[in-house]
Amino acid sequence: MFHLTPREREIVALLIFAFTYVLISGRRLKVIPLNRPAAAVFGTAMMVFFGVMTPEEVYHAINYDTLVLLLGMSLISAYLQLGGFFDWLADAILRIARTSTRLLLYLVIVSGVLSALLVNDTICFMLTPVIIAVVVRGGLPLVPYLLALAMSANLGSVATLVGNPQNMIIGQMSGIKFARFCISMVPVAVLGLAIEFGVLAIGFRGILRKAQIKVPPDREYQWDRRLVFLALAVLVLVFTGFMAGLNLAWTALIGGAIVMLFGRRDTHHVLKLVDWHLLVLFAGLFAIVGGVNSTGAISQAFDFIRPIFGNDERVQAINLTWFSMLGSNIFSNVPFVLVAGQWVPNLANPELMWKVMAMATTFAGNLTILGSVANIIVVESARGHVEVGFWDYAKFGIPVTILTTVVGLAVLLLLG
Repeated sequence: MFHLTPREREIVALLIFAFTYVLISGRRLKVIPLNRPAAAVFGTAMMVFFGVMTPEEVYHAINYDTLVLLLGMSLISAYLQLGGFFDWLADAILRIARTSTRLLLYLVIVSGVLSALLVNDTICFMLTPVIIAVVVRGGLPLVPYLLALAMSANLGSVATLVGNPQNMIIGQMSGIKFARFCISMVPVAVLGLAIEFGVLAIGFRGILRKAQIKVPPDREYQWDRRLVFLALAVLVLVFTGFMAGLNLAWTALIGGAIVMLFGRRDTHHVLKLVDWHLLVLFAGLFAIVGGVNSTGAISQAFDFIRPIFGNDERVQAINLTWFSMLGSNIFSNVPFVLVAGQWVPNLANPELMWKVMAMATTFAGNLTILGSVANIIVVESARGHVEVGFWDYAKFGIPVTILTTVVGLAVLLLLG
């Protein structure tokens, strides 16, 4: 351990912070072979090794409620997957939709709604192979539906405090009630999904017009109705608890525990489906940002950029929007929220600003393939069937991001 002066602590903390995010970005760009959770663990260890933080301070910096919330929702999702719910749902959509455009619409709705109820990254991980199989079986082009799945997962997830990782963090940092958050954000999500469908339907109109759905013959589903109904019933109870104002983290974990108790499945297999990598990443990021914050560097940075935001509520909301979108695409949305979230209480109307940040950091994920983990999951999972290039995505992602952000900000300013 090193004994550093306050100035040296600040410099070392910033260097570790910067180096860690270079490693994280390097993994996303396939430059450095160290994955994101490992980079966060390395950064945390360096904070302790160089004396920026003590082990006790690291433990204190981690927001365990966010980790517990993510664990609880992941458990419920895992049982829905084991029960065959997602396979059944995807095939049902193919049979109900009679045209390729209508199938696109149904996929946008289903992906958006499921991402609001569960974590968007999890939905993409579970649905992508199913959607690929369904679309291929239906004789349809893959690209429109892959983009619809990824973009809808991002857009729909903004509706609730459990839809995506950054919203979970915002929920814990802001203390905004679940129902109060949803009242403002559900309209933003619905309009965003409508805009996305319009852009994709127009952009792919030639391809969709020529495509004809080939309905496959009936097949037997390997799904456990009892398990699916149990998981769905628990999910309803969990969201009832959310709306009633119960603790988000422990309501979700109790729900996950109930499904584990009555699910009659090998829990070793179930726990393998939990995204432990994301939990480790979160814990490390909390610690690293906590180390930087303990030096006062984040407060100093806010004092420096405060004049840019202005004093008027509407001006601050507009500036926070573009600043959040830029920061999310440079640093990734979760790390950005952890840092910029320290500034929000000092802005006019903090509750509005938290919602603006949730909207901007989520919608920013649709800008490019690298904008969100959900995008990467979808594109990488489909690589064996179709190659989605950077511009293939961006030429739709850019207009979707701009339009949904402008409309979303207008809705939030109108609702206050």
